[in-house]
Amino acid sequence: MMRMSWPMSEVAAIVLAAGKASRFRAAAGDTAPVTKLVAHYDGKALVRHVVEAAHAARLSPVIVVTGHAREAVLAELNGLDVRPVHNSDYETGMASSLKAGLAQCPPSAHGVVVLLGDMPLVGPALIDTLTAAFEAHPEALAVVPSFAGERGNPVLISAHLFPALAALHGDAGARQVLRGLSDGVLEVAVSDEAARVDIDTPDALRDLARPFSSDQENTP
Repeated sequence: MMRMSWPMSEVAAIVLAAGKASRFRAAAGDTAPVTKLVAHYDGKALVRHVVEAAHAARLSPVIVVTGHAREAVLAELNGLDVRPVHNSDYETGMASSLKAGLAQCPPSAHGVVVLLGDMPLVGPALIDTLTAAFEAHPEALAVVPSFAGERGNPVLISAHLFPALAALHGDAGARQVLRGLSDGVLEVAVSDEAARVDIDTPDALRDLARPFSSDQENTP
């Protein structure tokens, strides 16, 4: 497969913020927020951390795909420059959200960083690492962070793969496309554990917010 090299990377962001987060809500019970994405960590909603990181990394546009609890998610993003798109088919799985986001990408986009709305520790430095690698290797089909030998998130997908993403169905995500590639996926080793930290339960959120102490350090 012949691939052209981009003269300069123009990279958009797709923030996936459409799901019901049923596991989080079931564990939280009566205290559950309408979606985990509006639960707060360090003074702001999980999804706002992710969107602010995309802006700080100069991704443009920042496309936010909503579904469940659309109004609540967008309220937490008040004041931020985002391109919201509502996925009315969000219950069919992640593929529909990816396709909704891709439909809003400008034709000039050479790639897109796919961010999960429940990964508040992902910062601009991690995103910059991916975009810098893409600029250095513009023939890459995707750039993936690797922490402790395991692939993490977010992932940067070249526009060459947009048709493959648009053909996904159900709960399949970008990783299904990447697993089918024999080459073209650039893994970048990172020391940032944020690439592997998502918030699936209230306990995970509490652990994230719990300050480190000398008592924890001395725990066997």
